[in-house]
Amino acid sequence: MARKKSSTLTEGELRIMDALWRLKEGSVREVTSHLETSEPLAYNTVLTMLGILEEKGYVSHHKEGRAFVYKPTVTRNNARTHALKHLVQKFFDGSPEALVQNLLSQEDIDPEEVKRLRDAIEKTHDE
Repeated sequence: MARKKSSTLTEGELRIMDALWRLKEGSVREVTSHLETSEPLAYNTVLTMLGILEEKGYVSHHKEGRAFVYKPTVTRNNARTHALKHLVQKFFDGSPEALVQNLLSQEDIDPEEVKRLRDAIEKTHDE
């Protein structure tokens, strides 16, 4: 049975998007050479993954000479927001409060971080 396609980024797709966000746009070869990974990906693998990212709406391409040049259609911040919404829906029943409660109870958070979080919450509440 085929796996359901995810609208969020897989780990490999995120590595490719990181390279594209840094480059602003690039050919398959340029993206491949800018991947930050201990295990390099083959040209054909990057090409296939860029096609998947285009199907998902994360990138678009145009042709320059014989090469396709890809560019992100989604900002890093928009991708983070989408992934976070997905996480909250999937694991926390749509409750941001449940996510924050879980983070506060599971992680060793520096008191300064807690203060910054409190300040950010208050600022958001005041707007």
